[in-house]
Amino acid sequence: MSASPPNEMVIQSDSPQRSEQVGAALGRLLRAGDLICLSGQLGAGKTVLSRGIGAGWGADPPLSSPTYNLVHEHQRERDGARLQHIDLYRINGLADAATLGLDDILDSDDIAIIEWPERIADYLPQAQLRIDIELVDEQGRDLIINARGERYLCLLNALRDAALARS
Repeated sequence: MSASPPNEMVIQSDSPQRSEQVGAALGRLLRAGDLICLSGQLGAGKTVLSRGIGAGWGADPPLSSPTYNLVHEHQRERDGARLQHIDLYRINGLADAATLGLDDILDSDDIAIIEWPERIADYLPQAQLRIDIELVDEQGRDLIINARGERYLCLLNALRDAALARS
């Protein structure tokens, strides 16, 4: 991790396994209604990170790429909570997004993980945890985590504490 503003944290990942571990740490911290937005070029590792988030949260079966089915719903057995994994790569703007039932998802207590959120940035609430994944090399990634809003600043700080405890 490197020095960042209070609402941002950068975690360096040297493998898909490390990205999944970071995701799992985040997943364990999520609460009803949280919105996680993941950006990065094709192959950057958005779905790998999502899979880790889902594992930490308790999703069964594991999250996979929802590219052809744009929304995958996962339910946690122990309490019935739901996580919506949404991939917007194949949509053509807000009109397409409206057909996915995003209003219902975002207004619910479901956790939402959105890949390619930049395709509907004006549609999404300002409050969110945004993770930009930047390629460093073939295996390495920088996970640039930005908290937007008080809830997400608390979430970021809890993730920062979890990451520091691991170091």
